[in-house]
Amino acid sequence: MPGETTNSVTEYRDQAVESERGALAVVLLMVILGVAGIFAVS
Repeated sequence: MPGETTNSVTEYRDQAVESERGALAVVLLMVILGVAGIFAVS
């Protein structure tokens, strides 16, 4: 039983890490697009 619980916990952590990476990637894309837009306007 302890082994199963640790496996589920590690899987949950992996999913959380992946979602965090996805959010970071989206934020980085928005920043890059914003900077590119500023340069395009100026």
